[in-house]
Amino acid sequence: MGREARDGGRRARGREAEALAAEWLEAHGYRVLARNHALRLGEVDLVCERERVLCFVEVRSRTGEAHGGPEETVDRRKARRVVLAATDWLERNGRGERDVRFDVVAVTFGEGAPRVVHFPAAFDADGAPGVF
Repeated sequence: MGREARDGGRRARGREAEALAAEWLEAHGYRVLARNHALRLGEVDLVCERERVLCFVEVRSRTGEAHGGPEETVDRRKARRVVLAATDWLERNGRGERDVRFDVVAVTFGEGAPRVVHFPAAFDADGAPGVF
């Protein structure tokens, strides 16, 4: 399989994971405000709101867990890129004085239905890990 085919498959799986994450969050009382807010230095996959808390969500996926869970792929560098995009989103959308949280949703594909796990407060505004 060529690199383009692998990358295309990876992008399609990523889009599917983001859709599953949004569906899961909505089923659990979150309202999705935005998807894929990107700038040159970073991106946030989902911007959600629940009980007046704004949640900036990084969605990670893997096929199987032989190399660890998808959530383990969020390092401090990736977290800081999410924080940069979240800061930009807040500046552009002026959501006022709100509590802000950085979450991770891990989607694992394998046999059967994909498994979705939500990690609230997975990292802080400095990119330091929270719940992992």
